[in-house]
Amino acid sequence: MPSSGGGRGGGADPLAPAQVSRVRAVLALGGVPYADLPDGVQQVRLRLLERRASGKEPPRDVGAWAAVVASNLAADWHRERSRRERTGARLAALKVWSAESQGGQEARLLALTVADGLDALPEAQRQVLVLRFYADLTVPQIARELGLPEGTVKSRLHAAAKAMRSRLHTDEVV
Repeated sequence: MPSSGGGRGGGADPLAPAQVSRVRAVLALGGVPYADLPDGVQQVRLRLLERRASGKEPPRDVGAWAAVVASNLAADWHRERSRRERTGARLAALKVWSAESQGGQEARLLALTVADGLDALPEAQRQVLVLRFYADLTVPQIARELGLPEGTVKSRLHAAAKAMRSRLHTDEVV
């Protein structure tokens, strides 16, 4: 019996051609640029294959399931674009884009990586890191301002600095 895209065939495409068209349409209607549609379809395929590999039951209606996943991917694409725009605006406000005053391309790369790292931190860690290194407050001042014990501020700073250090090494910036 031929697979409709939801079977467990070895090398068969988990999505039927009609399902691929539907996924592309959902992504496009969700505002994903045309150039990114093939990547979106691949993400849906990957999620279906991951679902199979984990032993979960296949979706009853693969086409409907794939459309929901595509819709979620479109929302994720918009959130990521919005995050990049916020990061760019924040860096522009800090005048990091000025090649003369900031050392050119290397400084831009470092600033973008730091901004991305800050965005990835939990709110509590980001807050103490910004207060310590951007507002130049001491640990006792931060503790007083936030109404936290100094030990909590120190542990959050430690965790945030460790995460940022790891991020900078992973991105090969430092």
